[in-house]
Amino acid sequence: MTDSQGMPNYPGDQPNQPGGQPHYPGGQPGGYQPGPPPSNYLVWAILTTILCCLPFGIVSIVQATKVNGLWAQGQTAAAQEAADSAKKWAIIAAIVGVVLNVLWIILLIAGAFTFNATVPSRY
Repeated sequence: MTDSQGMPNYPGDQPNQPGGQPHYPGGQPGGYQPGPPPSNYLVWAILTTILCCLPFGIVSIVQATKVNGLWAQGQTAAAQEAADSAKKWAIIAAIVGVVLNVLWIILLIAGAFTFNATVPSRY
């Protein structure tokens, strides 16, 4: 038998076949991936959690912490998906935080909130 390039096949040449080489995630032992892992956006997730919008920032942090673990396991697609999700939630948290702060300032200027207001007496 020969392969697609005309070279002879020997028993055990195929991965995951009896007598063959084991199949590793990423093609290398230990799940090693060539190239750097995707950015996890953890710094942006933390900043948007503290400065902008807590609930969406927490979602971003959770997604950002998954990236390196998935990459180390050889799950490159899942790692990239988690990185994209972390970025998306950090952007959402930043936008919501800015919108809420602008709305708060507009309401303060309009006088919607009155603190220590005194009611004039008629005496």
